[in-house]
Amino acid sequence: MNQTLGTGAEVRLEGIAKRYGKVEAVKPLDLVIEGGSLVTLLGPSGCGKTTLLRMIAGLEQPSAGRISIGGRDVTLLSAGERNVSMVFQSYALFPHMSVRENVAYGLVSSGMGKKDAAERAEAALTMVGLSGFGARLPSEISGGQQQRVAVARALVLEPAVLLFDEPLSNLDTRLRRSMREEIRALQQRLGLTVVYVTHDQSEALAVSDKIVVMRNAEIAQSGTPEALYASPENVFVATFMGEANHVRGAIESISGDHARVALDGVLLELTHRGMAPGPADMVIRPEAIRLADTGPGIAGQVMRATYMGSHSEYLLATPLGELFAILPERLRRRQPGSAVFVNFDPEGVVLVRP
Repeated sequence: MNQTLGTGAEVRLEGIAKRYGKVEAVKPLDLVIEGGSLVTLLGPSGCGKTTLLRMIAGLEQPSAGRISIGGRDVTLLSAGERNVSMVFQSYALFPHMSVRENVAYGLVSSGMGKKDAAERAEAALTMVGLSGFGARLPSEISGGQQQRVAVARALVLEPAVLLFDEPLSNLDTRLRRSMREEIRALQQRLGLTVVYVTHDQSEALAVSDKIVVMRNAEIAQSGTPEALYASPENVFVATFMGEANHVRGAIESISGDHARVALDGVLLELTHRGMAPGPADMVIRPEAIRLADTGPGIAGQVMRATYMGSHSEYLLATPLGELFAILPERLRRRQPGSAVFVNFDPEGVVLVRP
C-alpha cells in the first residue's frame, strides 16, 4: 500500500445549503478546505456541522450550492463516486468478520480479489499500528483499537478526502488524547485532506490546521486555532473556544490601533478591532487573571478554590461579576473568603462583539 497515498484534494463548497421542509439545517455558506490540511467543524449539537460533513460525503444531497473535490464537481455524484471515506462515531464494524475482513470489505465489494484485498488490508493495519491483529474479531480488541480499525478501513480505499464524525466520543479521556495525536500524525505523514467534526474544543485545538466554528446552521468564524483562541470575533466564539469570562467595560479613547479600556478602575491598552469609544464587551481568559494580596487592582473575594494538581482554579466575586481564574499555584492556595486584588495580562483580554 502506498505510504504517501494522500492526494491532498481541495474541497470547495460554494453557496452550499440544506433544508428539511422549512428548517434550515445548513444556511448558504462558502468554505474552502485546502488540500493536505485538517479542518475541523466545531460547534454545539444541532449547529449543522454533521449535516455539512454528510453533504461532503454524498450521504445528504444539498438543497442549493455546489461541491467540488480536487477541482471536480461532485454535487450530484453518489457517495461511492466521490473518492471519499468516512469514519463514523460508532465505528460500524461488522462483528462477525475479522479485523482484516472488516478492513478489506470495501475493496472486495468493489471487485478486488480477496488475496489482493487482504494484502492491502494488512498494509493499512500496519499503518495504524495494528500489525498482527488481522485475525481477531472486533469484540476481542479494545475501543481504541476498534477506532484504529475504522481508520484503516477508510484509508485502505486510498481516498482523496477522509471524513471523521465525532470519532473519539466513545473513548475515555486519556485514550482520546493519544488517539487524536495519532490521527494528526497519520494525516500529516500521508498528506491527507481531512474534515473532522467534533463538539470538543480541546480536540479541535489539538488536531486542526483550521477550525470552522458553527452556530445556528452557519459559520460563526473560521481560522487557525491560535487566531480563534486569541482573537475571537464575538462572545459565542470566545466562550466556545475554551474558558472565557464575559465582562462589560468601557473604551475611553482610541489611538492608532489601540484602545484605552477601563475595567472598574483598571486601565488596559487593547487592540480596538474597529470599535468606538463607549461601553464595550470583552472576554478575559482565566489564565490572564493575576491575584495579589494588596492593590492596585480590582478588589475581590475568593468564593471557591479547587486544587487541580498542576494548577489551582478559583471562582472570584468582583464588581465585574464572577470571574473564573486559573493560576499555577501548586504550593500556596488561597482559601474561600480571602480578599484579593485582581489584575489582568492584556494579551488575555480581547474586545469582542456581543
